[in-house]
Amino acid sequence: MKKFAVILSGCGVYDGAEIHEAVMTLYAIEKNGGLYQCFAPDIPQAQVVNHFLGEVVAETRNVLAESARIARGKILPLSGFSALEYDAIVFPGGFGAAKNLSNFAFSSGKEFRVIPEVASVILEMIAERKPVAAMCIAPVLLAQVLDKVTVTVGHDEGTALAIEQAGANHVNTTAGNVMKDTKYKVYTTACYMQDKTLVEIAESTDNLIVKMLNDMNNIQ
Repeated sequence: MKKFAVILSGCGVYDGAEIHEAVMTLYAIEKNGGLYQCFAPDIPQAQVVNHFLGEVVAETRNVLAESARIARGKILPLSGFSALEYDAIVFPGGFGAAKNLSNFAFSSGKEFRVIPEVASVILEMIAERKPVAAMCIAPVLLAQVLDKVTVTVGHDEGTALAIEQAGANHVNTTAGNVMKDTKYKVYTTACYMQDKTLVEIAESTDNLIVKMLNDMNNIQ
């Protein structure tokens, strides 16, 4: 059974991990015969957003503690991650990827940085030639860390341009498609970067996990 590390960035689309994408990822891994362990960095959130009003509020929350809501408490600090213990790694989307795992949401381009802890685990997996996946907005992390990697965020022009400005390649895709960069063993899919239903999001995450598992098991 292949073991996936799933990296969360909080709990909630506007300031953390996108809950539907995260849960559907865990479901797809388990449904297709894999195992998973959730991780998150033990850091303060960049913002806290009232998801009912859509407004930033004056609160302080912790990314690891908030991510534990999705993982039902079964989560580990990202600082304890080792690429030697996992077969693949997946980054669900949500603005947490752009606010907590990086500063993408707040940068003007040249200042765009991925936090060192996240960059380190990506590079660890690449060094071990193990698959790395990202969905929704999270492919921007890979675009910043990996030189000339090919990714997709669907057909969002602004994000695609930012990805290319970071030195990566962007390919437009439609719902459910999975882009694979064979050089790096990187897999990306758009999910909620497109206006899709929960059923379509589930299909996208399932397609992503199945493609990764098939490749890991050498099924063509």
